[in-house]
Amino acid sequence: MCRPEPPRAVIFDLDGTLVQTREASWRVFEKISAAHHLGIVDPEQFYEMFANNFFVSLRNLCRDAEHAHAVEADFMRSLGADYAPLLIPGMVDIVKALVPHATLAVLSSNSTEVIRRILRKNSLAYCFSHVFGGDVEPDKRKGIQRFLDDAAQGSGRRCQAFYDESAIGSPVPAQSTAIITDTVGDVEAAVKSGIRAIGVAWGMHTEEQLLTAGAEFVAIWPQEILAHLFGSSTATPACVCPAQPAIGLQTSEAVSAAPAARMQRRAAGAKAMQRRMTSHGALPHEHQQVQSMPGPVPAPSSHEPGGENELLLAVRLAMP
Repeated sequence: MCRPEPPRAVIFDLDGTLVQTREASWRVFEKISAAHHLGIVDPEQFYEMFANNFFVSLRNLCRDAEHAHAVEADFMRSLGADYAPLLIPGMVDIVKALVPHATLAVLSSNSTEVIRRILRKNSLAYCFSHVFGGDVEPDKRKGIQRFLDDAAQGSGRRCQAFYDESAIGSPVPAQSTAIITDTVGDVEAAVKSGIRAIGVAWGMHTEEQLLTAGAEFVAIWPQEILAHLFGSSTATPACVCPAQPAIGLQTSEAVSAAPAARMQRRAAGAKAMQRRMTSHGALPHEHQQVQSMPGPVPAPSSHEPGGENELLLAVRLAMP
């Protein structure tokens, strides 16, 4: 099965994906639930609200539309005042590594004010081209569609205030767009919208829940997001042309064959040296001349190319 092409646009969820949200968001919502008698008394109940669209789950807890409006407004105010989560370790690096390759956006149930504060605090605000907060578009599926419908959404940013003018008028199709998220609700919205869904295991929902909802992959570490979207190690030969070896580099076949060829050359050299040593007394021409002269024959010096040195050379040649 062919691996999809790298995406041209990547949408990030905020809470639970870019930032550590489980405890921070629960501490805020716990007070809202108690004040408005919503009946959510433990964190797991709160996390399950994200299995659907969070605002739909919230409205289902309320008596009527007026009550729902008051609860939503109170919750958003509390997020703006009290919500201060830390970024997931490694996510700053991942975002900046994606900037040259894809248009980046944020799609979150949180308020635009909170998104702005978090991104600016971590020097990421200008890395994202578009931000859809819950106060702008509470429905994630509609937020995805609004992003896709924007004819200029392919105009990205390079972590600078201005937009990349060279990309204006270049829309990105749904199949070239991916969302990175920690919730089942976001994955389902992505699947219905026709975009790719990549889950993360460190947020609201488990790896199994995200895969069951339709995520094509769930990252255990932030770096796996890059490896999955832009890596080539999992590509099958039927999908990707084999890479040409770089100049000066050997292919894997050549590398694996090199030791055998080297051994053959060394063995041949050792045999040739042995024949040279055993033929005609195993001594070089100048030593034969010395033997023909009267008087004792001096022992070969360790610095002379005598039989001992040649034997050592033969041994070295035979060694792997």
